[in-house]
Amino acid sequence: MRILLVEDERKMARAIRRGLEQEGYAVDACADGQEALVRGTENDYDAMVLDVMLPGRDGFSVCRELRDRGRWTPILMLTARDAVEDRIRGLDAGADDYLVKPFAFGELLARVRSMVRRGKPERPTSLTVDGVVLDPAAHTVRCGETLIDLTPKEFALLEFLMRHPREVLSRPRILEHVWDINYDGFSNVVDVYVGYLRRKLGREVVETIRGAGYRVAG
Repeated sequence: MRILLVEDERKMARAIRRGLEQEGYAVDACADGQEALVRGTENDYDAMVLDVMLPGRDGFSVCRELRDRGRWTPILMLTARDAVEDRIRGLDAGADDYLVKPFAFGELLARVRSMVRRGKPERPTSLTVDGVVLDPAAHTVRCGETLIDLTPKEFALLEFLMRHPREVLSRPRILEHVWDINYDGFSNVVDVYVGYLRRKLGREVVETIRGAGYRVAG
């Protein structure tokens, strides 16, 4: 397994690298965000350990840019900042896990093993279907260059559909995931909200599959 370690604090970087190598990992290391972006783009790493506070560009920026470039290497972010807002920002940028300094090396190792086991499935920070771009973290929807104003329930319905592109979703399944178990499975609320989405996004975005449900093309 090959890991990219991005840490500008030399003592910390040496300790982490030595520990990972003793566990049998091949480790490449660098100390600034721009080099991390280049290496992460050009090389197929099994995991990345990425510090937040870096010269050049910070870890948040590196992580988001790698995801935007379609690089799905699992990323564990390291930070000395324990604010909830920072952890949220890192995860929303596309990180897979977050570890606050100081930490036990055994915990870092366990988190790396967990990420490697999960592999590198695509998990973009935004969803795109037929020119519609939905950003779950920013809670925004754009159609081309136009920002579309959706209610919370319209947003939830669109997100559920876009997370299952090309898949036909039945009304009961949509009700179960977007509304709650108290809704009547024969309710027409799904049809009503699909109508709202079509009026705001265009009829072609959500397709009706007669007798089966709805889907987006993907």
